[in-house]
Amino acid sequence: MNRIVFAPRSRVPISPSHRADSKARTRQKVLEAARDLFMERGYDAATIRDIAARAGLSTGAVFASFSDKADLFNTVLAQDTERQSDLVKTPASEIPTEAALMELFRRAYGFHMEQLPLLQAATGLSWSQGLGGPLGNRPVYSLALAAMSAILTRAIERGELPASMDEALLSEMLWDAYLSNYRQALFDGWGLEQLVNRLERQVHVLLAGAGASAPPT
Repeated sequence: MNRIVFAPRSRVPISPSHRADSKARTRQKVLEAARDLFMERGYDAATIRDIAARAGLSTGAVFASFSDKADLFNTVLAQDTERQSDLVKTPASEIPTEAALMELFRRAYGFHMEQLPLLQAATGLSWSQGLGGPLGNRPVYSLALAAMSAILTRAIERGELPASMDEALLSEMLWDAYLSNYRQALFDGWGLEQLVNRLERQVHVLLAGAGASAPPT
């Protein structure tokens, strides 16, 4: 009887580009699951095990892409920073100072109102661990300060603000006012227009205190 001999099955090599695509898809699945859980539970209550389960992966697959939870959280926030980079661009030079600042802040409020729990988690960690802690610096803070500084510098050049004004301090005070209003959104249910209206009054008072005058005609 003749025996049937089966030839060994040839293995199709997996290309490096296929591996890279697969790794990128896995990484994105982890990031999406992490964002959802950070939004739902905050930073502390969202565990790596739960994030892996939400993504349909093992914890080993998570650690293959991220060193720890802080690294994962930072990457989620870094994606947000990329999305916000256009939001914190300095408005056109012909816009009056107060209106330019409010254009900047309105964009930021509109962005964050869609993901308040994530902002709350990031802000809470900044308070408890410091901006230089294991969760790193918040890049959007630097972007926002740079945009505000450019607006205020322009106001000084146009004579709307005195040359002696402490532009760096005023930028920080404006940022603090903007950030503090999120408490009303988180705990009192304020919407976008309520936040904007409150900040308009705060910006007006801060600029008046800094010696702002009407732009020359």
